[in-house]
Amino acid sequence: MRILISNDDGVSAPGLAALHAALADYAECVVIAPDQDKSGASSSLTLDRPLHPHTLANGFVSINGTPTDCVHLGIHGLLDPQPDMVVSGINLGANLGDDVLYSGTVAAALEGRFLQRPSFAFSFVSRQLDNLPTAAYFARKLVQAHDQLDLPPRTVLNVNIPNLPLDKIRGIQLTRLGHRARAAAPVQVVDPRGKAGYWIAAAGDVEDGGPGTDFHAVMQGYVSITPLQLDRTFGEAFKCLEGWLEGLG
Repeated sequence: MRILISNDDGVSAPGLAALHAALADYAECVVIAPDQDKSGASSSLTLDRPLHPHTLANGFVSINGTPTDCVHLGIHGLLDPQPDMVVSGINLGANLGDDVLYSGTVAAALEGRFLQRPSFAFSFVSRQLDNLPTAAYFARKLVQAHDQLDLPPRTVLNVNIPNLPLDKIRGIQLTRLGHRARAAAPVQVVDPRGKAGYWIAAAGDVEDGGPGTDFHAVMQGYVSITPLQLDRTFGEAFKCLEGWLEGLG
């Protein structure tokens, strides 16, 4: 089997190296990742300039683009034969609840949706490295067991691993996405020439994080797995909208 590995922390990120090391003796692994940190890039594509792949000394391919660029170019241009699966991560920092809307880690996995096997997005709920081997262990365990799954096409599994030693992990839970409260206002800064700029503020606090959510699982010491799909059609709104449109006719 051939696995395309990518991330949004950049080609030099320790989580990417840990993921590659965890899977390298299981499958043929090809790493294509952004040349710099692209956290928050979501599913953006670079359309205003060419992309330039560069092979590093360790064999990883660096691209001057987004996580989605990397997977898109890998599947549709660079790799022959194509990969069987896309695995993204290991992100340093959680991708829980509303975070998946902005996450380049999740976006890279989503770009693998046309392949025949499920894609995985792995995130470690810390920016410290002490327990990163825990995340690598579960990445290997879950990817290796993927052939026992019978999921609908274009399913992405969003996995978040708590910052705990392996022997402190309580298990694995299937979860739904929780939700965050509204984010804080952007922070204004002024440069020495008096020009105003803005920093995007931190994500909002957890608003919906009860039992069954990804937030709750990781807080209780469980690995969280949330199945995601690309189709964002809001089926429950159809009835209301049909009546509204009849009234406009």
